[in-house]
Amino acid sequence: MRKFLVLTMVLLTILVFSKAINAQAPTDRTAPAKDAVAEKIKNLKEPVIVREEAKAKEPVVAQAITSQVPPAQITTLEAPAKIKALTMPEQSLGEVKAPAAPVAVAEAVKPQEAASTEYVTGVDDVLDISIISPDQMLNTVTVASDGSINFPYIGNVIVKGLTLAQVQDLVQKRLADGYMKYPIVSVALRESRSRKFFVYGEVNRPGPYLADESTTVIKAISFAGGFTKYGSSSRVKILRQKKDGSGYDAVKINISAAMSGNPKADPVIQPGDIIVVSEGIF
Repeated sequence: MRKFLVLTMVLLTILVFSKAINAQAPTDRTAPAKDAVAEKIKNLKEPVIVREEAKAKEPVVAQAITSQVPPAQITTLEAPAKIKALTMPEQSLGEVKAPAAPVAVAEAVKPQEAASTEYVTGVDDVLDISIISPDQMLNTVTVASDGSINFPYIGNVIVKGLTLAQVQDLVQKRLADGYMKYPIVSVALRESRSRKFFVYGEVNRPGPYLADESTTVIKAISFAGGFTKYGSSSRVKILRQKKDGSGYDAVKINISAAMSGNPKADPVIQPGDIIVVSEGIF
């Protein structure tokens, strides 16, 4: 009886174990399938996730690139505006136009300076007067004592006191007045003989001399050979004709100061001046 119970319990145990094994077998077979399906789903979802992550990162990358642009590139874009601001300041036009009036005054003064230094024709001057068109002709004339010249076709023409340009215009107009059609004339100074000054008194070679723009009293007395043994350096004067022609003004010269280098004591000689050196008082 005891053996029968033991056998029965063994059989029941075996039966329980067999049922348990049978219950676990289906689950073990479906596990690999479930794992495969999960792997496929994961593979399908990964590209989508990657693309979404890439899209999400694009603005960040773009922002990083723009934030790393070198400052030089940014400044080059702003350079035209800066150049424009430098080259065209608001007050630049006013500053440039400000000196317009002084410049105009300076330009107005230039012709007067040129006119004051232009040569003035006088008695004994020798002029070359050329007709360039319509017929070519060259004439050399001398200004007579009455201030006139004699020229073909037009006869005597007063030229004393006129500049060379004025002489040219005068001769050209006279030729065009019934003698030539559209004449072109040129006037040049061949020799200056009218710019004379005179040295008289106690000098070794008294007489007339030709003056230029740099002839002073000391130079004029040197041209005349200097003082004689009776000449006095303290008794030198210039007789200069008055503007109205009524006489002469006497200008006393201090030779000692002039020889000491004082420019005011050694004035420049003008045409027609008379330098007088008087005898000294002993």
